Amino acid sequence: MSSVSAAADRRGGDWLIAGTQPSAVFSPERLTDEHRLIGQMAAEFVAKEVEPALPELEQKNWDVARSLLVRCGELGLLGTDVPESVGGAGLDKVSSVIATEAVGAVPSFATTFGAQTGLAIIPILCFGTDEQRTRYLPRILSGELVGAYCLSESVSGSDALGARARATRGPDDSWILSGEKLWITNGGFADLFIVFAKVDGAHFTAFLVERGFAGVASGKEEHKMGLQGSSTTSLTLSDVVVPAANLLGEVGRGHKIAFNVLNYGRLKLAAMCTGEARPAIAEAAAYASTRRQFGQPIASFGAIRHKLAEMAVRYYLVESMLYRTTGLIDAAIDAGPGDPASVAGVLEEFALEASLLKVAASEMTDFVLDENVQIHGGNGFVRDYAAERRYRDARVNRIFEGTNEINRLLMPGLLLKRAKSGALPLADAMAAALTAPVPEHDGVLSRELTTAAALKQSTLALMQLAVNRYGDGLAREQEVVMLLADAIVDTFAAESAALRAAAAEGQASAARHADAAAVGVHDAALRALVRTRSALPALLDGSAAESARRHLDGLLDRPPVHTIDARRRIADAVTERRRYPFS
Repeated sequence: MSSVSAAADRRGGDWLIAGTQPSAVFSPERLTDEHRLIGQMAAEFVAKEVEPALPELEQKNWDVARSLLVRCGELGLLGTDVPESVGGAGLDKVSSVIATEAVGAVPSFATTFGAQTGLAIIPILCFGTDEQRTRYLPRILSGELVGAYCLSESVSGSDALGARARATRGPDDSWILSGEKLWITNGGFADLFIVFAKVDGAHFTAFLVERGFAGVASGKEEHKMGLQGSSTTSLTLSDVVVPAANLLGEVGRGHKIAFNVLNYGRLKLAAMCTGEARPAIAEAAAYASTRRQFGQPIASFGAIRHKLAEMAVRYYLVESMLYRTTGLIDAAIDAGPGDPASVAGVLEEFALEASLLKVAASEMTDFVLDENVQIHGGNGFVRDYAAERRYRDARVNRIFEGTNEINRLLMPGLLLKRAKSGALPLADAMAAALTAPVPEHDGVLSRELTTAAALKQSTLALMQLAVNRYGDGLAREQEVVMLLADAIVDTFAAESAALRAAAAEGQASAARHADAAAVGVHDAALRALVRTRSALPALLDGSAAESARRHLDGLLDRPPVHTIDARRRIADAVTERRRYPFS
């Protein structure tokens, strides 16, 4: 089964300079019956087995966590997108995203699940030897063996390559590892650790370290703000002898493993975030519909309706980006040989989209869960309601898998690096954006699609001006880079929502899709206007700045949208269904 779209030839970042037809974009409306059955099965497992076990998980009963992973293995959820040759189900990445969204409804277990399915499996699958895959993957996929990923240290969080853990040659070509790793998910009960250390203090390298090796010890459980039902510990390595056969990949090439695994981890984290936010929308709608003040349900008040609508719209934009990106990844995998090395290459190809999704999804989820607390009022601040736990559990998502600040700093550089290498013909598009008019769209959602085109052009123009001013020193101008990153995120979100809504034309829910796209695209354009006003003084001086301002204002001066009416209609759909009203 595959989610291949008509955009099989697309490459990472290509959407910024190329036109896209609505029919080429994968969205939740295009899920197959098999996709939907996977989602239903995973959701039932979470409701019947994971949610009832949460109190025990929060008491640190890791036997329960292990038993739930074994159940995931029996249901095929641990290896949804892993080849059948090593014990997986051999399905597409969309199937894996669907399963991850379902598990995301219980963030503590979703963290355990994510470490197993992404951070433990992908390194071995994509970079391990045949012998390593045969030895470890079937047991990880069954849940018998629990995995953990050990990258961060006290001195190297975001600066992963600054690790101090050391590896030196031992007898019989073995390796001797020493050092300490921090914030290890599953650290208290994992059996296999993927550890990054520097060979001879210089060559960043990955190793497969079993708990049974002498000198391996987990620290105490961290006292965390949230995710009380997941294990987070340090890991100490004291002259651990690691067999030569447990070297993962090549000496000095550990960064390829670390960064490619993070690319996929960011995509999966976005799916966890949407899975975490969706039930909160339902909780907020149900509470607002039953909580009465001044003689009527609070869902009838405009201020609450605005909140419910905004929660749904922001979710819609992220969901549109997530499924669009996953469809592109599946298409690229299907267009290649499909071997582990080529899959790793595809994940690297879409590193930009993975980073922007991680940022957008984690911030959307924080917004939704904060508004869920607010709609619950005082009840949202006490533990009798799930709103309080969800709020605490979500905060770490902006830190996981590289902080949102690091991911923002990566985005423009990834685009410019691809342009410099010739992988993306960006230079001409950036130069043309400084003077060219916006290409007008006709037909369905022409206003939103034209505005999305204007956002592309304004983003490209800002990037060109930044390169003109700072050249190779742009990376040091972090405030400017962050503005460019936000422009990239808003542009991808606006176009993805507009294309999805245009593709929904003719469906019963078409008007609702059009409302969501209209609000999301309109607000993205307003943010772009503010952003250009903030960025231009740092990029140009005098009359040149004024000329650029007039050009960019002209690009972004779009027809007004009655967003109040559109939000009211979306809020009505949310309260009538008491859930997120799309897909």
